[in-house]
Amino acid sequence: MQQIKRILIVGGGTAGWMTAALLGKLFQGLYEITLIESEEIGTVGVGEATIPAIKKYNELLELDENDFVRRTQGSFKLGIEFVDWAHKGDAYFHSFGVIGQDLGWLRCHQYWLKMRAMGRAADFSAYSINSAAARANKFMRADPKMAESPIGHIAHAFQFDAGLYAKFLRAYAEARGVRRREGKVADVTLGGEDGFVQSVTMEDGETIAADLFIDCSGFRGLIIEQAMKTGYEDWTHWLPCDRAIAVPCARTEPFTPYTRATARTAGWQWRIPLQHRTGNGHVYSSAHISDEEAEAQLLANLDGAQLAEPNKLRFTTGKRRQIWNRNCVALGLASGFLEPLESTSIHLIQAMVIRLVRLLPDRGFDPATIAEFNRQADFEYARIRDFIILHYKATSRDDTAFWRQCRDMEVPDTLQRKIDLFAANGRVFREDDELFTEESWIQVFLGQGVIPRGYDPLVDIKPEAQVEEYLGNIQRVIARCVGLMPDHAEFVAKTCAA
Repeated sequence: MQQIKRILIVGGGTAGWMTAALLGKLFQGLYEITLIESEEIGTVGVGEATIPAIKKYNELLELDENDFVRRTQGSFKLGIEFVDWAHKGDAYFHSFGVIGQDLGWLRCHQYWLKMRAMGRAADFSAYSINSAAARANKFMRADPKMAESPIGHIAHAFQFDAGLYAKFLRAYAEARGVRRREGKVADVTLGGEDGFVQSVTMEDGETIAADLFIDCSGFRGLIIEQAMKTGYEDWTHWLPCDRAIAVPCARTEPFTPYTRATARTAGWQWRIPLQHRTGNGHVYSSAHISDEEAEAQLLANLDGAQLAEPNKLRFTTGKRRQIWNRNCVALGLASGFLEPLESTSIHLIQAMVIRLVRLLPDRGFDPATIAEFNRQADFEYARIRDFIILHYKATSRDDTAFWRQCRDMEVPDTLQRKIDLFAANGRVFREDDELFTEESWIQVFLGQGVIPRGYDPLVDIKPEAQVEEYLGNIQRVIARCVGLMPDHAEFVAKTCAA
């Protein structure tokens, strides 16, 4: 076995520096790691919201959480509020963490379904500590000493400035031996016989060779697509949005511990609260609304003074046919794009880097290793894709051509099976460690108006009075816990103010 010696990362930004930081930390100088980026090439830098899985990445880097939030002007995130998705005037939370507690064999929502049909249940968000706290703009970290209380089960992620995050990780990576090379790549040299990447040539003429190439060059896919012609799976027939406009505005109150996604006439608008500003953006379908109208719609719905000119993006939802091709692995936007509706972009970078570490090749680049990486990556992308499609498909909105198209479209078989099963009796099963848990699917199904025709028959083992008391107790305990939690703004000011 011949060990690889040199790893070359092409592209900086969030993807490049997340990759460099983790490899620098884990490999401890075993390999020579170089990252190429140009100050002249801007980064997309709009991925500001995350999901709880990022805490695993931070643990691997051994970051201090308060310092991390402080340096990135960050805030805390308990979930996402969806406004006007099922129908106009409606809102629901997809929150992280557990929902209530199981009773016997069954999950909380099965008992809720029975009581709801009888008019004897509260709004579903009352049974989640995260949802109830988010509605009250409260936040605290979970207390592991209180495992028997909802306080012990608060799950959180972060909202932060992506540009500051990349700078933070750059300093971290360089302190662990990663070398940064300023400049632009002018050419990529492939081997004549095997098509493996041999080197890149810089604009100043320098040739940089490596064993393993990691393409973090964004949408253009400088190596994976422009040089290697890997191919791309286009998913716009399921996810028709193909443009985005991002713009920051002044911070306003309340300082919410959640991201908001508000459905518009031909897409949706995000709102992400940071310490120094609020991030906003409009994701939309150019087939259903003009760029000018989409921008006007975004700017008319800011809740603070506009702080910069809008950043405009074009994209094709989908993924590379092979995220790992020969000796090149594509990460970040170079690997594919799923719109930021469920804040999965940063997670996918993290997941692919960790997957690469677990399946790290030697210089032989065994095809079985590459095939297993791609199998896992394809599964993860496809299941996240299905979860995002659900938000569009499960709607009763018919006020625009965009929403009628989404409501009436055919969806992947993998998603249709889940919809059909849940619609029958509220059952959903997490497959092969897919990203989104059963709690996530349950909240979005119910929030989007997929109310099962029935419930699990084992619910009827418990007398109605006991079920009503069980649900009422969950609601009361959560309400008491939320009453004791500090405001999100107060928590940030005391622990991690920038």
